[in-house]
Amino acid sequence: MLLMCSDLKKSFGVDEILTNVSFILEDREKAALVGVNGAGKTSIFRMLTGEWQPDGGSITRATGLQIGYLPQTTSYAGQHTMYDELDSVFEPLRQTERLMRELERDMSTQSGNELEATMKKYDKLTAEFEKKRGFEIQSRIRGTLKGLGFTESQWQQPMQELSGGQRTRVALGKLLLTEPDLLLLDEPTNHLDIESIIWLEEYLQSYDGGVLIISHDRYFLDKTTTKTIEIENKKSTVYNGNYSFYTAQKAINRETAQRQFDDQQKEIKRQEAAIKTIRSFKTEAALIRAKSREKLLDKMERVDAPEILPDQIRINLTPKTQTGKDVLSIDALSMAFDDKELFENVSFELKKGDKTVLVGPNGVGKTTLFKIILGKHEPKSGTIREGANLHIGYYDQVNQNLTLEKTIFDDLADTYPTLTQTEIRNVLGAFLFSGDDVFKPISMLSGGERGRVSMAKIILGGANLLILDEPTNHLDMFSKNVMEQALRNFPGTILCISHDRYFINNIATKILEMNPSCITEYAGNYDDYYAEKQKRANRVEDFAMSPAESKPQSTAKNEWQRKKEMESLERKRKSRIERLENSIKEVEEKIADRDARLAQDEVGRNAELAMELLEEKYELEERLLELYTEHMEIMSEI
Repeated sequence: MLLMCSDLKKSFGVDEILTNVSFILEDREKAALVGVNGAGKTSIFRMLTGEWQPDGGSITRATGLQIGYLPQTTSYAGQHTMYDELDSVFEPLRQTERLMRELERDMSTQSGNELEATMKKYDKLTAEFEKKRGFEIQSRIRGTLKGLGFTESQWQQPMQELSGGQRTRVALGKLLLTEPDLLLLDEPTNHLDIESIIWLEEYLQSYDGGVLIISHDRYFLDKTTTKTIEIENKKSTVYNGNYSFYTAQKAINRETAQRQFDDQQKEIKRQEAAIKTIRSFKTEAALIRAKSREKLLDKMERVDAPEILPDQIRINLTPKTQTGKDVLSIDALSMAFDDKELFENVSFELKKGDKTVLVGPNGVGKTTLFKIILGKHEPKSGTIREGANLHIGYYDQVNQNLTLEKTIFDDLADTYPTLTQTEIRNVLGAFLFSGDDVFKPISMLSGGERGRVSMAKIILGGANLLILDEPTNHLDMFSKNVMEQALRNFPGTILCISHDRYFINNIATKILEMNPSCITEYAGNYDDYYAEKQKRANRVEDFAMSPAESKPQSTAKNEWQRKKEMESLERKRKSRIERLENSIKEVEEKIADRDARLAQDEVGRNAELAMELLEEKYELEERLLELYTEHMEIMSEI
């Protein structure tokens, strides 16, 4: 067991945040902490780390438990580069390595018992260094930075030059390399593109420690967790399964509880009616029977009514006008900033009713493409043709369409002066802003609340093309479900950027994958897109082929040729892996031979020979590191 929470309570002044939270995390267990925004999930993390103390209940931690915590944002901005920041994790190993080098120098001048004592100390340090994977430091840092979506050209950037999202990614990488017994991750996928999220999923699946995750990324939770702890109405409920299991089981449990409650209420009413009828006879025997029934009714164990679910957004998206069949046509669009090419040759079409999701790595220019379509940026080249009656509604992931100095109501009223107060209040009510809440200054709202106001402005605009940049980023899971349903039923057209694969699966009819040189179109949702990418990845069009040969071919001859090339490539890789493994074995045997010879008495009495053997061993260890690195790179390609 890593830790156990028993009946945790937490309040701020008179406001109770949590009243009864209990759960257990076992060794290597991966669990999700879910609930609506404001349910108290981050408060639980702060209590687990010891930053806050619970007002009631207890937290029992395993002896010596090391906890690593990733908050949603980090403000750290030192002079170190991001590479140095990750390398700092290994400072204790670096100290061990420096001490090993000092011992090597000492042994070159020692002899006899002194040399033997130094050699024993050296062997002990070397064994410890190898056990802690000291020879893999460089490859581990490189693999983590690549996995988190950083290119090699970024590795030497100072932390102070990075964006908030990049700093959070560096903090995540540093935490993963620290390898604590328990990882507490608060929205770890917020600043990751899909490829980096997939890398993180695979990392966490094989992680030796425990993991507790707060995330609104339902696909990510399905892939990484086997337990779900729900915080609802200030209490916890534990489900022994991933997010999809939790949602299905929660619905079943609620339906069962409601049925049991309804059945008991019917029985209570039936008994009360029977008692009333019996009493109406007004005889002594009738009164005795009535009292007996009343006692039985009083002893009945009452079933509680299911608790009221949290409010959800209620959205109805209705365009004021309809577009024609052709909504938007993008042809050979290119963009550059200060002569630095961002993307080129971007071409695609949107037809009426398309639900299109734009995906691609961070920094490829997806948001810039949206701003070109909206007329906020001028492209380097290419054309944009709009269809008839086009009316665009734009959702910006940083909510730049809001006026921070205004109240919620005033911002909407000033944007749409022809709307009545009732019309504005009805839409705001659908987004959970009621009563005096509508007069809150926008500057005082949370990110999620600002997102809801932005979406309300789009609804009031009656757009027939919705251009949405990460629309689910600040929504809780319940609100995401309602948003997805509304977008699926939207009779207009949607172009959306999203890294939320669960969301993409639920709304997309087409995927556009963007890279710096073109856009590739895939039919269907995320699962269809991923399956097709896997199919294409299995071909060898990207290996040892000219551009002409890489064009799709349909003849049996070309299919046979591709198959043969793929088999040849596979044979080459297997052959190289086999040679590398033989070389690794050979070098390891040589290192073992040097260790054995260094332990011999006659070598201990010959300082020159001992130093020669140490130098050979050091060179062999360097060679072994090179072989391991190459082996890992080829395995990654496979």
